[in-house]
Amino acid sequence: ETEYRPAAFDAEGFIHCSHAHQLVAVANRRFRGRRDLVVLEIDRSRLTCRVVEENLEGGRELFPHIYGPLPRAAIAATHPFPSDEAGEFRLPSALRDGAP
Repeated sequence: ETEYRPAAFDAEGFIHCSHAHQLVAVANRRFRGRRDLVVLEIDRSRLTCRVVEENLEGGRELFPHIYGPLPRAAIAATHPFPSDEAGEFRLPSALRDGAP
């Protein structure tokens, strides 16, 4: 396939994303204990649809939402993102220290 559409895409019309500094909190809140997650590092310059920074749950923190399918060509890297033995997530080493 040339594009990625998560399961909820048809119902929601966008893809939920996070900035690197938001990943751990979101993962621990929504996916605690999961061992099958990966982080997709996205090159925004390769997207053909709009990205909106917004908070759809009423909070102040803004999250990027991609309003269209994600072209595989826009995926710059993938990083395994399993939780640890306690079910908690840690930022993958490739995304630490000022990485995007």
